[in-house]
Amino acid sequence: MNDRNFEIIATSTFGLEAVVKREIEALGYGITDSRNGRLTYKGDLRALVRSNLWLRCADRVYVKMGEFTAKTFDELFRAAEALPWEEWLPVNAHFSVTGSSARSTLHSVPACQSIIEKAIVKRLGGIYGVERFAKNGPVYAVRFMAQKDEFVLMINSSGPGLHDRGYRVKDVPAPIKETMAAAMVSLSFFKPGRFLADPFCGSGTIAIEAAMMARNIAPGLTRKFDCSWWEQIPEELWKEEKAAAYKAMDLDAQFKILASDIDSRAVRAAKKNAEAAGVDDCIDFKVCDVKDLGNAVEKYVAQNSIGSAAAANAVHGTAENGAAGPVDLDRGVIIANPPYGIRIGEAELLPDIYDSLRGFLAERPSWSLFLITSDKTFETAMGRPADRRRKLYNGDLEVCYYQYYGTK
Repeated sequence: MNDRNFEIIATSTFGLEAVVKREIEALGYGITDSRNGRLTYKGDLRALVRSNLWLRCADRVYVKMGEFTAKTFDELFRAAEALPWEEWLPVNAHFSVTGSSARSTLHSVPACQSIIEKAIVKRLGGIYGVERFAKNGPVYAVRFMAQKDEFVLMINSSGPGLHDRGYRVKDVPAPIKETMAAAMVSLSFFKPGRFLADPFCGSGTIAIEAAMMARNIAPGLTRKFDCSWWEQIPEELWKEEKAAAYKAMDLDAQFKILASDIDSRAVRAAKKNAEAAGVDDCIDFKVCDVKDLGNAVEKYVAQNSIGSAAAANAVHGTAENGAAGPVDLDRGVIIANPPYGIRIGEAELLPDIYDSLRGFLAERPSWSLFLITSDKTFETAMGRPADRRRKLYNGDLEVCYYQYYGTK
């Protein structure tokens, strides 16, 4: 199986399919099918490992087992039983079945789960010659998606969602998922050589994801996946791909991130998370109200532009070998996830927040703003329409990602 290609599915939040597609293609794999929240491509076991290690914005990575039409439980059973489960599930596989059904004749999810599990048991029972399964081995979580009588069956190779990077040791209420934060950065102008400010940093997710992307740190490098224990994937393959990921890091990348929040507890949590992610050295955390963001940026620039050579080099990006380019402080980027106004006491804060952002950009027209919110009055409050907007879902909440481009 090492060299054999099979179909892989990466799922994503609705609205981020194009972002995940670019990530998959950057790994060297071509998309064969793209539907709402689901992208299919072909690859081998190495592709499965790389996908889990490197995809920043996808939700999970699955092995596709099959796709078919079923309008009766008998059709579902026979089609599920015909799939080659023995190629993946060993005799002691700890497998379970979950799924979803939308606008399908077989609308009962529990009934579909039961039928599919019985089909798998019958198939494996005939292959392995057993009637009962110990289920004390590696986890193989089977998932089905039924849409208009079309079923897709697959095995979750990731386990917990890919947003679980493993660095969040301290938390604050309502954090944004790491995958969503990574997508926000990916859709922004931030890259090495640019200055980034997040005035609502919370637990630091946006700043940390930006730093990891700038340094090309694989997001899944320090965590385990369900497929980490699958017997199909040799341990040597994991070692090779992790070694390649460590080698691909760019720890000399020059950029600056200022992450601030009015809540001192959140800033302390963000610092701890950045330390756990190994990027605390390139993020400055401040307790600061958004209305003082301009002063904080100016103070930061002044402190780092004047004084010791080391401080000057930190801003101007002068590496010891002289290869790194400068950090452009005049074309900064704000990436923000402010309060949405849906919690008690939040709505009254929004006018001042919007006034502060509008004033900041008016004084710094070369800066760009990328902001996610469910507040549909945001553009009106900013006094002009966004240059681009993208509808997304932060959990079950419909939000919009507003993009205001600075002057060139």
